[in-house]
Amino acid sequence: MSPATAPATSDSSTLYFGPWYRRSPFFESTLEAGCSAYDIYNHMYLPGYYADPIDEYWALLQGVTIWDVGVERIVEITGPDASTFTNSLTCRDLTTCEVGQGKYVIITAEDGGIVNDPVLLRLDKDRWWLALADSDAGLWARGVAVHSGLDVTVREPEVYPLQVQGPRSKDVLTSLFGPQIQDIRYYWTLATDLDGIPVVISRTGWTGEVGYEIYLRDPSRGDELWDRIMEAGRPFDIRPIAPCEARRIEAGIFNYGSDMTIDNNPFEISGLERLVESQDADYIGKAALEDIRANGVDRKLVGIEVEGDALPFELSRKVPAYHDDVAVGTVTDLIWSPRLERNIGYVWVPIGLSAPGAALDVEAPDGRRWAARTASIPFIDPRKEVPKA
Repeated sequence: MSPATAPATSDSSTLYFGPWYRRSPFFESTLEAGCSAYDIYNHMYLPGYYADPIDEYWALLQGVTIWDVGVERIVEITGPDASTFTNSLTCRDLTTCEVGQGKYVIITAEDGGIVNDPVLLRLDKDRWWLALADSDAGLWARGVAVHSGLDVTVREPEVYPLQVQGPRSKDVLTSLFGPQIQDIRYYWTLATDLDGIPVVISRTGWTGEVGYEIYLRDPSRGDELWDRIMEAGRPFDIRPIAPCEARRIEAGIFNYGSDMTIDNNPFEISGLERLVESQDADYIGKAALEDIRANGVDRKLVGIEVEGDALPFELSRKVPAYHDDVAVGTVTDLIWSPRLERNIGYVWVPIGLSAPGAALDVEAPDGRRWAARTASIPFIDPRKEVPKA
């Protein structure tokens, strides 16, 4: 650690934070709430541990939780050609995206590779936001803009989201913002304020549960917004938690950088094929993706299940997967699902083993192997009925 590192204390440990990574407007609130470990994501500190992840999982499923996800850096695209430019970045057809609507999108490279998989929000006719996964896709967008010949401005505004997730999240937000919350449809937005705190609220989240993301537009009021949400959530036993890996994997939600990278294309990711939409407009990587559509892929990221008790290890790195004693793929995630009572995750396999039920063995960090099989994803609620409720 550099001598410039500044210490901060929590109840259980001493943490050290350097000035070379950014802190969200909610950072001090997360420390006070007992966060004792942080990850680095989009060059910012992401709360990584408050308490037992299993307890947090059930709190998410049964009540309401709050997450600091200010690390979802916002790329804002504005100008007369903003819509044309934004549409050129993604394989989704944004001509169908209305003002106030959001979409889960894939930002594509010239060879069809996945640059990022952000949530996109259309705030105005010529104002678009990309809430980024972990990568420097903002620099990618700026580079494309420089050579596009289009009249656009690409920047990163001081906007920082919080997630409020769980079945009681609607009650919490209704108590804060009134009945207008009830009118926000899944993947739609509301621009409003909380006693002068300017926010954009979207009905989105990284959980597959009913939930919202609250995008704070005035970072000087981060602690105030956090405290107001916590106060409103107290009757519903709200609690701060870290990103819930088990729930996002149950829901078939991917983590950019671990499950997929720029070396992968959407046709290789189970469930993302649908995002390569047929359209008249050109976009970066269109020719490559149409060629892949016609010729197919030779590998696929699919689900994996390991029966029995929770495995006696945590998957902190990618591990090999075997079929008939031959290494055939890579497990990117594997975690215990308390509700399904089995270990679930994602695995890269040859296309011939991508159908559900293919027999695999997973190599543990200590060299032992565990019997597994491929599975369909998402593991729970494939029609997204829960978050739409």
